Amino acid sequence: MTSLEGSCSPETLKVLYALNKTETKFKFRIVDAGQSPQLSFNTGLVLCSSNASVRYLMETQNVGEELLQWFEWEFTNLRSLVADACKKSSTDQVDVESCADLNSALTLLNNEALNQKGVFHNESLKCVILSSLSPLLKFNKLSTKYAALTDLFEKFSSTALFERCWNELSQGNAPVSFKQYFKNLTVVLKKKGETPKTNETEETEKLKEVTQQEKTHSEKMWKAGLCSKRIVQSSPVLPVPGEKNILVTSALPYVNNIPHLGNIIGCVLSADVFARYSRTRGWNTLYIGGTDEYGTATETKAAQEGCTPQEVCDKYNKIHADVYQWFNIKFDYFGRTTTKKQTEISQDIFWELHNNGYLKQEVVEQLFCGQCERFLADRFVEGTCPMCAFEDARGDQCDGCGKLINAVELINPRCKMCSQTPQIRSSEHLFVDLSVLAPKLEKYLKESFKNEGWSANARAITESWLRDGLKPRCITRDLKWGTPVPLEGFTDKVFYVWFDAPIGYLSITANYTDEWEKWWKNPKDVRLYQFMAKDNVPFHSVIFPSSLLGTSSDYTLVENLNATEYLNYEGNKFSKSRGVGVFGDQAARTGIDSDIWRFYLLYMRPESTDTQFFWSDFMMKNNSELLNNLGNFINRSLKFLANFYKGTIPESKLNEGDLELMAMVNRELALYLVDMNKIKIRDCLKHILSISRLGNQYLQENQPWKQLKGSDGDKERAATVTCVAANLACLLSVLLEPYMPDTSQIICKQLNVKFEDVATLNDQAAFCQYLPTGHQINTPAPLFKKLDEAQLQSLKEKFAGEQEAKNKKVSGKKSPAAGESAAEVKSTPQEVASLEQEITDQGDMVRKLKQEKADAADVKREVGKLLDLKKKLAQAKGEDLSAAKEKSKKKGKKNKK
Repeated sequence: MTSLEGSCSPETLKVLYALNKTETKFKFRIVDAGQSPQLSFNTGLVLCSSNASVRYLMETQNVGEELLQWFEWEFTNLRSLVADACKKSSTDQVDVESCADLNSALTLLNNEALNQKGVFHNESLKCVILSSLSPLLKFNKLSTKYAALTDLFEKFSSTALFERCWNELSQGNAPVSFKQYFKNLTVVLKKKGETPKTNETEETEKLKEVTQQEKTHSEKMWKAGLCSKRIVQSSPVLPVPGEKNILVTSALPYVNNIPHLGNIIGCVLSADVFARYSRTRGWNTLYIGGTDEYGTATETKAAQEGCTPQEVCDKYNKIHADVYQWFNIKFDYFGRTTTKKQTEISQDIFWELHNNGYLKQEVVEQLFCGQCERFLADRFVEGTCPMCAFEDARGDQCDGCGKLINAVELINPRCKMCSQTPQIRSSEHLFVDLSVLAPKLEKYLKESFKNEGWSANARAITESWLRDGLKPRCITRDLKWGTPVPLEGFTDKVFYVWFDAPIGYLSITANYTDEWEKWWKNPKDVRLYQFMAKDNVPFHSVIFPSSLLGTSSDYTLVENLNATEYLNYEGNKFSKSRGVGVFGDQAARTGIDSDIWRFYLLYMRPESTDTQFFWSDFMMKNNSELLNNLGNFINRSLKFLANFYKGTIPESKLNEGDLELMAMVNRELALYLVDMNKIKIRDCLKHILSISRLGNQYLQENQPWKQLKGSDGDKERAATVTCVAANLACLLSVLLEPYMPDTSQIICKQLNVKFEDVATLNDQAAFCQYLPTGHQINTPAPLFKKLDEAQLQSLKEKFAGEQEAKNKKVSGKKSPAAGESAAEVKSTPQEVASLEQEITDQGDMVRKLKQEKADAADVKREVGKLLDLKKKLAQAKGEDLSAAKEKSKKKGKKNKK
């Protein structure tokens, strides 16, 4: 029979509730406080994690990535916040208002309680989170601002099931029993076979493990001080033989729209962090970026806006540049692909491929729209997928099954511009034969995969392409806007955007310096790092390297390709047309500093799974991690130095406690270096925050403000703590610069140092005395401001769908009068274009829901919205709705036949 052993604790309560909820037969035995619940099955399975036990008992299907993050958050954050609050109180009543971090967590959960589709919709999470909160909510009356959370808990805890579990666990003495648990909080180790450790926080455990060798090394490095200064790069930046030369690129975004937060973290911001870090290491670093301006996407946008493709490129290139400048993206050069250099280099690579026999000609059947009088590029065609019958497949790929398809294979194809049925016509095109280049590519990738910077998804995607077998890939298109093909008989065509777009990295570098080949034809001396979202991987890991390998030149190929998953917004996709989510130009108008945006995006960087932007979490991370942790430590340290030592660094005499701190800091610093080399950008940020937490703990344990009032020895101790804390603030400014460059500069200014003088990191970097005795700092000031709930709720409402309100205004400009047909009511081209874009976005949402096998009611609701938008579009175009409806019926009957 199943058995459960556990002490009186929220952890045991979770499992007890889950067992009773699932009507599992079990035996229960209460054990001494401090022991984690152990759930044993007659199959031999033993679970020592309460959350794993709940999920095992209550989940009937796989939990999504977002919900898994909530389980992780409860275990790593909420549990300790409740424990800390309850431990601090000598009575049953807890002063919740005085616990800033707990307040932020409760605010986050209250917002989820208000959301009908929030985390509490999942029964397992409801059990886990509310059980964790039970000692707090059972004995404390919360503020009315947490009304939704309080109501939810009251409904949960008033059930006969919960009452039975609570009484069986507490045995009528809940307050005392739970107090004992919080006093003896157990940290259960994840590694199988290890004995659970009790009574210590993680930081205390680490301090106990510090060796004498670590202390000796830490003291030596502290006294050594700064051994070298950062090398300031010249302009233009060029590789130096024998030195480490880092070439960084971020995926070139299409120039047909404004980048949203997901676009920004997916490429330019991630690349910026690594480029800044590389400069801090003293490596020769060149960071190249720009906009991808050729191809179908630009032609489509130009048609929508009623202007030329070049005008669209000029407009959006400037918008992108302005957005990235506001986000403090430090490109060495930000360019574009509509340049003479792009044409020259693309055509040079083409001719080399042609002369080396890697190109072939094939007649391709394409769709031609008689109404638009043009061959339709893949993006201009939609229809039913021939493999999975998904109704809204694109001409290049099906979102339903994810397979690549040819537009002519679509069932019931339709032109995206005019909705007419296109005809199949033949056109001759050029292909690069990837199957012949495959051996060269595989040999190169075998070596490249040995590098640490390849993300798991980038490698998996690349390997899947190789496993499926490489085939010839078309590199030309029947378009006007693009790099012209120079070969006789094909001069009326342009290069396919995914052949020449990656060549943009080379041409942009060529516009930066005439010596661009020192970067791009120098694999011996240059290490290439490329950053992008996962959908761009095959073009950078397969097609682009194959094209370069097919030339006679020795090009620099990517050694580390790092791709992110997707950042979503409040459970939805970003959509400019529907006004869902924050876009780059809008972030600048929120009144929140760019460094705060950078911090949160990097904290939530989707490195292994999709992540979500939540306003409530944005507020909590700012108020807890930045304001109460990082900002609190630096401001406390420097303010104390200014007030009691007139801003002058006092002399230090280190003791064992100081050396233990330094050793712990050096551990985090070593992990920071290791993880940054692996491009684990999010983990590195957490190492920084761990260092500031160590600093806060150090101040709290030593309390120099009390020691100043004591003996001469106490005063000497206060001076040492003050000196160490100020120098730790200086180290944080160096580590923080890649993430929050403005904040780093502010800290340096308050410390009265130049960043270039202290920003030196190497593989043996350690915490040292950056600020010598007698150094005078400037006036300190708080680094961060608290974000309040009302402010962020207003922003949340603003970005939940502002475009929908605008469209209501647009659609309400002119309604059909009595007896007037809808066909007589027409909108402007701009309004039609806006609706078309909205239909595209809504179609994407429907496809995603179907692909994820979402609830039928949700799919039906979104399909209804899509149909309503199509009706609006028909009305905007002046079409007869009744005729369109009849046509749709006939088409449906025909398809059924």
